[in-house]
Amino acid sequence: MTNSQTPPRAADRMGGRAWGVLIVLCGAIFLEGIDVAMLNVALPSIRAELGLSTATLSGVVSAYVLGYGGFMLLGGRAADLYGRRRMFLGWLVVFLVFSGLGGFATEGWMLLLARFVTGVAAAFMTPAGLSIITTSFEEGPKRNKALLFYAGTGAGGFSLGLVIGGLLARIDWRWVFFTPVILSAVILVAALWLIKEPARQERGPRRLDFAGALTVTMAMLLIAYAVVRLEHPAQGWGWTVASFTGGVAALVTFVAVERRSPAPLVRLGILRSGPLVRANVSALLFAGSFFGFQFLVTLYLQELRGWSTLETSLALLAVGIDAILAPTLTPRLVARFGNTRLIFGGLVLAAVAYALFLPLGLDWTYAAMFPSMIILGLGFALAYGPLTIVATDGIAEEEQGLAGGLLYTAFQFGAALGLSAVTAVNVAALGDGSREAALGGFRAALVVPLVMAVLAAIVIASGRQRVSAKEARLASEEAIPVS
Repeated sequence: MTNSQTPPRAADRMGGRAWGVLIVLCGAIFLEGIDVAMLNVALPSIRAELGLSTATLSGVVSAYVLGYGGFMLLGGRAADLYGRRRMFLGWLVVFLVFSGLGGFATEGWMLLLARFVTGVAAAFMTPAGLSIITTSFEEGPKRNKALLFYAGTGAGGFSLGLVIGGLLARIDWRWVFFTPVILSAVILVAALWLIKEPARQERGPRRLDFAGALTVTMAMLLIAYAVVRLEHPAQGWGWTVASFTGGVAALVTFVAVERRSPAPLVRLGILRSGPLVRANVSALLFAGSFFGFQFLVTLYLQELRGWSTLETSLALLAVGIDAILAPTLTPRLVARFGNTRLIFGGLVLAAVAYALFLPLGLDWTYAAMFPSMIILGLGFALAYGPLTIVATDGIAEEEQGLAGGLLYTAFQFGAALGLSAVTAVNVAALGDGSREAALGGFRAALVVPLVMAVLAAIVIASGRQRVSAKEARLASEEAIPVS
């Protein structure tokens, strides 16, 4: 018995070089998470020094979303076509340079440009990094362990970024841009040494589908812009509707182009995978619920309760427990219960966390908020990594970059949609501007993350029911005696 179990366990262990590659790639996703989080908490300091208008300040965040969401699918496919290592290293350099340029900004337009290009760089770098993992580690326990470690590191980067950003903003907000430069340089040196481009097998034309790239990028940019504009209903609905309409038209054109292309940017057949589609839809809703909740809690603590940036960051730090649980506890739970059950459990816990926060008051203590924070961190640990596994499992090696691009597009659009939805509801419910009315606005907006988490759980549960029905049918067929 013991001898039969030893070989699989030994095969599941990762060597020193494999751990080195994984740590480098985890460093990159950590960098992406910490970069976004640090900027979010430094925005008030940036506005105070540069005298930015509210529209420009919002644009600093939106510019990154537009670059990231608009070019993610193109970035994922480019990694498959032109080399994952090449795309990862090249765009890591771009990320490094433009993050540094943001730190030297003296005008709003400089920040807008720096954040847009940084977002584009992340759109190429992130799916390339994910696909390096999924193609370097064989499908099964090794890959699951690597992906869960990777997911936990990314989430930990965001959580720690909130605290680090608060500390750096008290010194000088420009360090929020310079710190990623230092981290990028370290990751770049290590990546040049550790990451090797695997031997490629030619599987058809390696040319880029320019018509598909143009139409899908236009579609993503227009839809991302329309989602961002939902945050500002007072500015009118004309441009929002026009952007959505243009985005949908570009998306329809893209589908038509891909059907006729001999080497499509996105093979539409990949969307026939039920697990992939359910994972992406759930990821979109889950990201929307999480980022919408985090945004509302930040506003509640700072604007309604008068907490400092650092106090707010520390209050949200409990959510970062997922950075510890994801690489340690989650792999064992995946092995025992499977990815789908774990995702469903994580989404249910997230919904519970949001529901517990609904009756918030003007004088809530942190002890009253803590259950939501810790339960949400646990839910994130259960759902985030397994979603990454399901979205890439069973996908051919030459399309792993595309699968990663689809997943991170879902995460990015979900985050933008969640932020815009809670902002729109909050603004609509503000009332007369009193503290009581502001509290009512927060309570109304908190329903949005709850609804999104519940919908995500329903999507995942529908997939579980289909799997169970299929298993039951196969079992019944095996039980029929053969005459």
